[in-house]
Amino acid sequence: MRRIDYRWIILTTGFMILFFNGGSRSALGLMLKPMGDDLDWTRSALSSGITAYMLVSALAMPFVGRLADRYDLRWIMGTGVAVGALGIGLMSVISAPWQLFLVYGVVFALGNAGISNPVVSVMIVRWFPQRRGVANSVAVSGNAIGQLVIVGSLAQSLVRFGWRASFAGLGVANLVILTPIVMAAVRAAPPESTHPSGPARGNPAAADAVATPEGSLLTSGQLWLLGGIYAICGFQDFFVQTHVVAFSLDMGMGTLLAGYLLALMGVMGLLGVLASGYLADLMGPGRPTLLCFVMRIGIFSLIILTQAIPSVMIFALLYGFTFLMTAPLTVMFSGNIFGQRRLGRVSGTISGIHQVSGGLGALAGALSFDIWGSYDRAFLLMLALSIAATVGTLLVRDRAPQWSTPEIAACD
Repeated sequence: MRRIDYRWIILTTGFMILFFNGGSRSALGLMLKPMGDDLDWTRSALSSGITAYMLVSALAMPFVGRLADRYDLRWIMGTGVAVGALGIGLMSVISAPWQLFLVYGVVFALGNAGISNPVVSVMIVRWFPQRRGVANSVAVSGNAIGQLVIVGSLAQSLVRFGWRASFAGLGVANLVILTPIVMAAVRAAPPESTHPSGPARGNPAAADAVATPEGSLLTSGQLWLLGGIYAICGFQDFFVQTHVVAFSLDMGMGTLLAGYLLALMGVMGLLGVLASGYLADLMGPGRPTLLCFVMRIGIFSLIILTQAIPSVMIFALLYGFTFLMTAPLTVMFSGNIFGQRRLGRVSGTISGIHQVSGGLGALAGALSFDIWGSYDRAFLLMLALSIAATVGTLLVRDRAPQWSTPEIAACD
């Protein structure tokens, strides 16, 4: 009997990891309004917990990325799953803001850093060096499907059992289902004998001769430019993800429909991320990034002009299409410009910037609502940022050099 190519097991595992990661991260956005009503907390107080999550996970990502460059991914991810499951499960018992900061902002954040996009992407590009755009997109689409399935299930659970039981069930599901998958299936890299070699456009490792030198990494204008673009992306993403359900409810949409709208954004995210990966393999990561922000100019213009329920639904679904477009491209930008040996560190740093800015975006939306009673000024800010990111993307020098796959030692 012919043996299954282990690459497909790795791809499925990466998908499942991000399935639970994406669904779990989206849960608080669904619970924001009922938690605020039950605990008598402002949206700013709840969003501050998300900001703490973003800051802690952002600080952890470059460190975890460096570990991913050097050590066994199975234990890094396995630890991340266990810690993250504990954090999201303990959300069911919080009763004070400091507990939200500790449980969600620290414990859950540290756990999720271990199973974040950069860590999974490092594993994927080692196993799929010739089709890393599409392979990464398939893995990252787990975020979208997880948002659809988990948030859809939580919307039902929220109506029937309340937010506390929903968080508890989500924590148990992460621990019982995902931990065995990670420990059984994750492998850091394929055996060297199976490594493909030879030139290919967009191959995952830039030759050291063309990569940015070690000493100039932190002073690289391209790193700061990419950081700025991903900062804008994160600011917008987590503003929308955190507040779209509450905004929909404010506009008169029903609770169940608003929850399903967030889940359907995941379906659109699946389409967007697959399109992004396909385009990136054909043309490099710059073109789909540009497409993402040009679309957002139109999306935010729409919601500024009209906020009727049909417009809110169109806004949410179209934004969902762009939500994950840049996620599989981080590792491609990092490899093309800075080289394979620092893939985890650079992509982790860029993703960390995305996280920090995302926390600020969630908080900015809450402050906008608490101060002015609406999200109108926040939408204007998002439109201006979309224009700035479009200009910035045009300035990125995305090299796609010809290189052979470097030697990667398996850590198992």
